[in-house]
Amino acid sequence: MENKELFEQRREEATKARRKVYTHFERDLSFFESMTEEQRDEFFKGQRIRSKRIRRTRKVTKTVFTGLGLLVAIAVSVLAIVPIFYTFLNSFMSSGEISNNYGVIFQSLAGNTSKGAQYLAKTPSLIMVPQRVTFKQYLNLLLMSPTYLIKFWNSLMLVIPIVAGQMAISCLASYSFARYRRKRREILFFSYIILMLMPFQVTLVPNYMIAEKLKILDTPWAIILPGIFSTFAIFLLTKYMRQIPTAYIEAAKLDGATEWQIFTQIAVPMCKSAIIALTILLFIDYWNMVEQPLVLMANAKDLQPMSVFLSQINEAEIGIAFAASSLFMIPPLLIFLWGEEYLVEGISRSGVK
Repeated sequence: MENKELFEQRREEATKARRKVYTHFERDLSFFESMTEEQRDEFFKGQRIRSKRIRRTRKVTKTVFTGLGLLVAIAVSVLAIVPIFYTFLNSFMSSGEISNNYGVIFQSLAGNTSKGAQYLAKTPSLIMVPQRVTFKQYLNLLLMSPTYLIKFWNSLMLVIPIVAGQMAISCLASYSFARYRRKRREILFFSYIILMLMPFQVTLVPNYMIAEKLKILDTPWAIILPGIFSTFAIFLLTKYMRQIPTAYIEAAKLDGATEWQIFTQIAVPMCKSAIIALTILLFIDYWNMVEQPLVLMANAKDLQPMSVFLSQINEAEIGIAFAASSLFMIPPLLIFLWGEEYLVEGISRSGVK
């Protein structure tokens, strides 16, 4: 009986719905409709005051955090720049002044006595501005002794072929990895990433063994060849080239362009910032290398670069070390200032953090 009544009720409701007959229900008043005009004005006035307070608080918070971030950036910049200024200004000090300022530091080092490292006997005086400016260190370095110029030329003879060769190979290999994405190529690219994550000390012994087998040990080729086939540039350029829209390449193919034309006229120009950024990073990296020449050119000291020469200057020649370090910083500093804009753009767009 109850089911029959429920059926009749639903049937009647369906009939009313088809005839668009609806039961009228009284709707409750909303929050604003239940207010008077004065109450609404008071409510919106309070909300405006609250909104201004929130905006003011956010502005103050943003200003405080921006100021703190700026102070941290200034502090980090000062910590990075002060040693450079110390090196440059101390290169104009006399040997006696350098000994008076830093002699207590050298006496406490492990190599100074047979007792090993010791605590400082007194507080060293770190003077930035020299009391008496002298160019004797630069005269001895550039005119009296040809060692620096020979080592400087050795550095150029090693770094320039490595950077040029690595950029040529990395551009070609990166275009291949970005243009033809097959399973075997992805496996090979993954192996490149694994090799990139390994520190060069891991591959130093295999490089030594291969150089010995090829009979290029104690020659510049023992450093140039492994440097040319490094994996970092290929990884970075591949990530960059994969961001090139495929529509550009397809349009070039429809116009009859060959793969070499697509590579030279589309891929390379669009990767200009990444190529310049890589050139700067590679130049600075190989300009400061020390372990590779010490291991692979141990018996050819005349062919070792300037970076090895700086690491072997003794305490008696600390003034020359300051002058040599100042001159040694000039090429990477100039190339960094030249391509700073491209460096920032290339690293940011390649996805490397």
